[in-house]
Amino acid sequence: MQVLFGARRTMRALMLATAIAGVTGFASAMAAESGHLLETGSSLLYPLFNLWVPAYTKTDPNLQITTQSTGSGTGIAQSVSGLAQLGASDAYLSNALMKKDPGMLNIPLAISSQMVNYNIPGLNNVHLKLSGPVLAGIYTGKITKWNDPAIAKLNPGVKLPDNTIVPVHRTDGSGDTFIFTQYLSDSTPSWAKTQSYGTTISWPSVEGNLGAEGNPGMVNSIKQTPYSIAYIGISFKNAIDRNSLGTALLENKAGKFVLPTDETVQAAANADVAQTPSDERISLIFAPGDNSYPIINYEYVMVKQTQPSEATAKDLKDFLKWAIQADGGNSPGFMAQVSFVPLPASVRKLSETQIAKISG
Repeated sequence: MQVLFGARRTMRALMLATAIAGVTGFASAMAAESGHLLETGSSLLYPLFNLWVPAYTKTDPNLQITTQSTGSGTGIAQSVSGLAQLGASDAYLSNALMKKDPGMLNIPLAISSQMVNYNIPGLNNVHLKLSGPVLAGIYTGKITKWNDPAIAKLNPGVKLPDNTIVPVHRTDGSGDTFIFTQYLSDSTPSWAKTQSYGTTISWPSVEGNLGAEGNPGMVNSIKQTPYSIAYIGISFKNAIDRNSLGTALLENKAGKFVLPTDETVQAAANADVAQTPSDERISLIFAPGDNSYPIINYEYVMVKQTQPSEATAKDLKDFLKWAIQADGGNSPGFMAQVSFVPLPASVRKLSETQIAKISG
């Protein structure tokens, strides 16, 4: 499946983010020469990098790695421009962007998933069943009440409130938006025809809807807004649980309703990872199988194949090789803290091959 990646709107956003960066490749090279790497991008990957960096730099105290949660769109733009050596993203680069920047590598680091969460007083302890078409209806304003017949049909016996739904979406260029809208596109033909998917989209005008920046902003928005709903990366599950917010059972391709767990994410991964190409750009959304969770994806890091120096290239390669190893960054101790699933051995080999291409 080829990624549209927000079409012209996303391209404009990436160009703007690159312009805002305003830092030359020379400045980036000087930072890297001094034993410094900059990671920027996905707020979903940000918690994992913040676990990895202190652990890894203990083994290499001469290396400094700075992490920034800026959103996938900015992470991509800054890695392409050379400002950041590591551009974290929940979305891979489209064919069009790869043609424009053929020296970019899309390297999976782990497998993640996305929750759909809500704040419905009295029902946050209930796992409501929601489908792609129902979510598309909510985000287009066709479904406006929690007790709408379409929601009630999926949740017989649940006393749903006659309150207006407040849909919350990301305002920044976001890989979370990319995979959420891809699920809506894959499951709902009308959404695919009108909104499609991308790191940014033109959200339909829905009365009362809210915008938020980053996964932390999404969590805060639904925490503070009764009867709201949002899509949130799985690495923020602890924040959802801590604030006693609800998590939906989502309808998968087989018509079953499942929660995002290690088992359901692994089931979805098992169904699709064998199709991963050598450049590792692939969608894992809406995988087949009764037990497959429908919104899973590779968590990518975007890296320039050619770095400004051999020293920078070596720092990058050493860190990334450690990050994907089962006894390194992909170990259960790290993965469990952010509810990620480690890379399968076959995908790890593909990532190793890509990492080996990095040179100075």
